[in-house]
Amino acid sequence: MHANPDPQATPDLVLLDGEVLTADAAFRTARAVAITGGTVTAVGATDAIRALAGPRTEVVDLRGRTVLPGINDSHLHGCAFGSTRPPLALDVGFPAVRSIADVQAAVKDAASRLPEGAWIRGNGWDTGYLTECADGRRMPDRADLDAVAPHHPVYLQDFSGHLTWANSRALDLAGVTADTPVPEGGVIHVDGAGNPTGLLAEGAQALVQRHLPAYTRDQIERAIREAVATLQREGITSYTEPGLGPGGKSLFAGAAGQLTLDVYADLARAGDLGARVSVLLLLTGMGGSAAEIAEGLASAEIPDGVDPRLLRVLGVKLFADGIPPNKTAWMSEEYTTGGHGCLCVHGAADALRTRELTEMIRLAHAAGHQLGVHVTGDLAIDAVVDAFEAAQAEHPRDDPRHYVIHADLVGPRSLRKLAAHGFGANMNPAIKWTIADMMEEMLGPDRAAYQWPVRSAVDAGIPVTASSDAPVTYPNWRQGIAAMLLRESKASGRTYGPEERVGLAEAVRAYTANAAWQDFAEDWKGTLEPGKAADVTVLDGTLTGLDPHDLPDTPVAMTVFDGRVVYAAEGV
Repeated sequence: MHANPDPQATPDLVLLDGEVLTADAAFRTARAVAITGGTVTAVGATDAIRALAGPRTEVVDLRGRTVLPGINDSHLHGCAFGSTRPPLALDVGFPAVRSIADVQAAVKDAASRLPEGAWIRGNGWDTGYLTECADGRRMPDRADLDAVAPHHPVYLQDFSGHLTWANSRALDLAGVTADTPVPEGGVIHVDGAGNPTGLLAEGAQALVQRHLPAYTRDQIERAIREAVATLQREGITSYTEPGLGPGGKSLFAGAAGQLTLDVYADLARAGDLGARVSVLLLLTGMGGSAAEIAEGLASAEIPDGVDPRLLRVLGVKLFADGIPPNKTAWMSEEYTTGGHGCLCVHGAADALRTRELTEMIRLAHAAGHQLGVHVTGDLAIDAVVDAFEAAQAEHPRDDPRHYVIHADLVGPRSLRKLAAHGFGANMNPAIKWTIADMMEEMLGPDRAAYQWPVRSAVDAGIPVTASSDAPVTYPNWRQGIAAMLLRESKASGRTYGPEERVGLAEAVRAYTANAAWQDFAEDWKGTLEPGKAADVTVLDGTLTGLDPHDLPDTPVAMTVFDGRVVYAAEGV
């Protein structure tokens, strides 16, 4: 048994007769855990831990359930997740909707309840799971929405956050016509006559988004509270908000702006946050410039008077390129659009953009920030990693822990460099599961199989972290672990890149110990060891005995945050 320094301490809570996966360096297992205050005070055999309990100790018989360190989703847009779900927005994602007809029914119902002219918001639609769009037969159109909500502007964000579906009333309010100039980096989809279809990609989304009513402080607070409550039910006790600040005012319809960071700080100061939140500042929108970064660094509003174990601004987020199928990616080989209107740069990284990005990274690094850079195409990843390396050489720092966000096509050269400098890679296994078949169509079979190469990154010595990127995918970490173990597709069930599978230990650590490392917090959270924060997730099953195919639907039985039970399923 591993005990805390005070053997006389009486635990407040003991969890007995379970499968305790400590996620420590040796991935040791135990049978029971003792918690005193907000700290894990002992981990060991059931009889030994039972003996520590006093008359006021809460005793939970796990009956074989698995105990894990509190799950840390290391790239999750918490406020955006809350604001894109009921009651603030319609759920038009799979499985709530499976067809355009289902979307129409949801929008029609909303229109019947709202006064004429009120905006209808929704989130989550995906052509891959709308029956009318199967096999490329058609794309969503503004006429679909006009038929059920002609007197309400309708704004429906797709699952990825990179594509908007709007009706005619919304386009009219935004002044979007056949003659509207296309914003740089954006796409206005048009029909054969050159008229907008209602689909706006990337920067073009702002044409409609800027007309949406701004979220109020109360709505932002409600979105955060709703998100945290959902995450607690999912066993998630820590997450990274990857981009809050002035550059987020046009992202997620304003849910990533400075107001969101201010509300997080208010909740943390009041003791009402309910999760540990790490933040990357977003000083510019997608793209941006070195001049904007310099200005943003000088004027950044970082909350003070906040417990850093509850809320901490760790660094800066930058955008290097986008995510296929909707945004420019710097790729060494061309890929197809698959009818989604992506923009592709291939054959060589854009020299001007590379120089600008390198300077943006240098400035943020020199200012002492950790950098998380959104990047997908292989050439863009190489450019970002080279810029990390150059910044560290010019301004040496002790362990900056920069990392590449998404890193879906990171190659051997960049893997070696990331490992050599102690940098990280944040990957999205559930996105892999969701879009694998579409990526084969776009990238070809070899690159689609390699995409999100978790095994290669682990073998290179990189502390890989895994995340949902919610609201892009639902924050079900069990699905993420299953995806890393299986490498299968949601739609077809086919296996993509079995050589990139990892074992259970690597997958669990990607959501626990490695995520704590990304947060500079491995000395106080992320594993179940005496002295660590008492954040605990209990799975309603024995993880090591589960078929990975059954894991995504295995519920969370209990969540302990800072020593307090914040969620318990019925019967636990």
